[in-house]
Amino acid sequence: MSSAKEPNGTQEHGSSPAPDAALREVLARRPKGFLLSPWPWRCWAHLLTGVLFGVGVLLGLALLVSLGVLLSVVGVGLLLLACTALVGVPVAAVERRRLRLVAPVPLARPHEPLHGATGWRRLRHLFTERATWRELGYAALLAVVFAGAGLGLVALLAFSCALTVAPVVVWALAPETVMVIPGQAVPHPLAAVPYTFVGLLGVVLSAYGAGWLTAAQLRVAWFLLSPREDELSRKVVELTRSRVRLADAFEAERRRIERDLHDGAQQQLVALTMTLGLAEMEVAESSPQGAALVARGRGEARRALDQLRDLVRGIHPQVLTDHGLAAAVTEVALRSPVPATVDIQLPRRIAALVETTAYFTVTEALTNATRHSGATEISVSGRLEHDRLVLLITDNGKGGADPARGTGLSGLADRLAILRGRLLVTSPVGGPTEIRVEVPCPE
Repeated sequence: MSSAKEPNGTQEHGSSPAPDAALREVLARRPKGFLLSPWPWRCWAHLLTGVLFGVGVLLGLALLVSLGVLLSVVGVGLLLLACTALVGVPVAAVERRRLRLVAPVPLARPHEPLHGATGWRRLRHLFTERATWRELGYAALLAVVFAGAGLGLVALLAFSCALTVAPVVVWALAPETVMVIPGQAVPHPLAAVPYTFVGLLGVVLSAYGAGWLTAAQLRVAWFLLSPREDELSRKVVELTRSRVRLADAFEAERRRIERDLHDGAQQQLVALTMTLGLAEMEVAESSPQGAALVARGRGEARRALDQLRDLVRGIHPQVLTDHGLAAAVTEVALRSPVPATVDIQLPRRIAALVETTAYFTVTEALTNATRHSGATEISVSGRLEHDRLVLLITDNGKGGADPARGTGLSGLADRLAILRGRLLVTSPVGGPTEIRVEVPCPE
């Protein structure tokens, strides 16, 4: 069984095919392949709804701008003009849904989510986002360019359909009342057949026109309504930095707790042990029973001191700070109930945060192998490969390790993800289990 977990990445703008790629591919085929497919109907539906929606957006923009200019003398108009800038947000939301008629993959929302933010904060944030102004530009293009071009194609389609059924119209009505061309009457239905061919040609032209106009609108929508690469990259960088800052803060707090335990509680327990030893010597002759109780208390204090030292070592071992990762892992391997061999050869000391994360990852992996695998032998190796720390933890246990079963592997992967590292687990049923840890550690 293989499992891998890496930091969640965000798909960059342009990394996937454009949403108009499928439509352009169909348009590039032979006419039969396009005209007999569902695409013309989908494009006409998209075109017709776009015309209706675009006209509504145009009327709304014109009304808001006109009222804003007229009422600007009393101050209310400035508020209306400001609201005009936000018209693109709901328009873009409707367009993303409407584009599903012709786009195989829905467009992602470019706005950054603000969880728990108030209405005023959300409104203020919208004005500062570039996506808001791009959506306003798209709303203007939809209302003027795409709605106008779509209206022309709809008129062409309607006129072409009328010409296509011209013989039926002539047959149903008196020839004297039918004028396909102004001033020229059609004497009988057969004379209207040429108009049918012209109408069919017009339908074909309108189908291709609708297809290419829809493809152009899809490309523009993809450019203006979806997240941009620079914005996504900025968010990813900021997220990575925040995770590293969180890890640094956690590490600093852990060291503080270690220092407080070492300098405070541990020293007090040492002093208590010494005091109890002196008390035992004082009461040994006068009260043997009291001396036994004091000796018992002294033993409890020693055991508490040993547990506290183990706790301090588990928080952050001093050997890791003084001698590095190889020595610290070797010390852990010596205390492991399952025999473990360590072969970690690093040409230099690596960053403290990477070193600490790698240490606790190895100790957790050794603990998991001891508890769950039934192994009789564990090996740990580590090298630096192209500015990446690579660790291999292998055991000869029963295998079948699955991160989904809560064996601690998911926690290891999450710990490594903070440093943009990754965890690869290979554990077929019957074993062996190999855990590969990779963490970037540039000089």
